[in-house]
Amino acid sequence: MPALLLALWPLFALIVGGYLLRRQNFLAEDFWPGAERLNYFILFPALLFHSLAEAPLDNPALPRLSAAVLLGLVLAWTALQLGRRLYGWPAARFGALAQGLLRFNTYLGLAAIGSLFGPSGLALAALMLALLVPAVNLLSVWALSNEPGLSVRLLLPILRNPLILACLAGALLNLTGLPLPAGSDRLLSLLAAASLPLGLLCVGAALQPRELAGELPTLAWNCALRLLAMPLLAWIVARLLALPAQESTVLILFFALPTAPSAYVLTRQLGGDGHLMAGLITSQTLLAAASLPLVLTLLP
Repeated sequence: MPALLLALWPLFALIVGGYLLRRQNFLAEDFWPGAERLNYFILFPALLFHSLAEAPLDNPALPRLSAAVLLGLVLAWTALQLGRRLYGWPAARFGALAQGLLRFNTYLGLAAIGSLFGPSGLALAALMLALLVPAVNLLSVWALSNEPGLSVRLLLPILRNPLILACLAGALLNLTGLPLPAGSDRLLSLLAAASLPLGLLCVGAALQPRELAGELPTLAWNCALRLLAMPLLAWIVARLLALPAQESTVLILFFALPTAPSAYVLTRQLGGDGHLMAGLITSQTLLAAASLPLVLTLLP
């Protein structure tokens, strides 16, 4: 437990730091949108590209992780669809609730895995992100749409996603066997190193405690499902597929992460319930400070 807290508390300290910096107006207000854009389109894609370009794609963990991720997402999506039929949620509300359950804070996840397992854990995390990022983005856009099925209009935002493009480019370069151009490995390492701390500061800056009012029952059950039921589902899937210990931990950690701050932007762009989405992001991020150590402590 002490080692786990030592690995996690600096991450939440950065989140709190970002919140305080913004609330105290230490930086200009327009700094944060620019920082988020820089991270989302350049720094974080550089981290994903670099991780996948050097990841062992012949890793025997890939088929197992693929099966575990797909099984977990299919079960969660099925439960969401049953809830939508039962309660009659409109697309605007269902999209926010679905993202609260399915999306994950990648910055926090990679920082936690890097602290716990180092490069070997990050290699597994990169493989998992190559599976999770396209699938979760597809389901998120679909949930916010009134259309019953998939269409080109739904797929275009997915195909333009910089995180998906970075994963695809890194995997393709890896499969070709070509080395990175001279010096570019160092450049990508520097960009990647800047991504996680800046991302965590931006997570804190985006927290909106005032958005918690008015939706407390909904926030409570969605947070409980995301932070406790989803990692339990991942644990069951890992046991069913007999995943090794490190792979199980990485899978469970990603399913235990709070939802992604970028979910708010997507929700607003597609006409979803922005108030509910902001409340889910804030409440899950705050509660994850307690739930993540609890979930990881209970792992074998």
